[in-house]
Amino acid sequence: MKTIFRQTQLYKFLQYCEEYGTEKVVLDCGAGGDCPPLAIFGEHGYKTFGIEIDERQLDKANRFAKEKGIVLDIRKGDMRNIPFEDELFGCVFSYGAIFHIKKEDMHRAIKEIKRVLKPGGLCFVNFLSINDFRYNTGKKIGEGEYLQEEEGETVIHSYYQLDEGDRHFEDMEFVYKENRVLERLYKGHKIRQGYIDYIVRKK
Repeated sequence: MKTIFRQTQLYKFLQYCEEYGTEKVVLDCGAGGDCPPLAIFGEHGYKTFGIEIDERQLDKANRFAKEKGIVLDIRKGDMRNIPFEDELFGCVFSYGAIFHIKKEDMHRAIKEIKRVLKPGGLCFVNFLSINDFRYNTGKKIGEGEYLQEEEGETVIHSYYQLDEGDRHFEDMEFVYKENRVLERLYKGHKIRQGYIDYIVRKK
């Protein structure tokens, strides 16, 4: 039985990759975790690569791949300095990962994503928005940047205004943008989460 992944926005990205006919070589920047969505693309015939900076999350992803009997090729790496050559991938994504660094580092990471993306290729990036329930909590370390507790660890969360992310993609073709606000139960409490999703195409 195929795995059903909770990162539903990546099914939308996959749909756009298919519609645009991008080359079926994909990179996930922030590919760790116990249910890595990179496998969505593997199931649809893509050659998959991933980078993950956290050793524990990397181990979880590789255990998943081993248990499922699939090859994802997820390795240790930092999206601010992607360890691949220029214009190698038909599609690149970073889902739920890029906002765990400061905004100046997010800018570096997006420049790296553009570098490794082929002309005509698509990338998907999502940012935390100021509509998120965690915005303006914790220790402020910069404009829209906070140190906050997450699953027992102190992590960086960087939050964007609705159009703040546009500047990263001025040299690219806009394909899709969505300001998502959702409410759900988490550990018995109703929470509000806010994200801004971008799908853009390299000219």
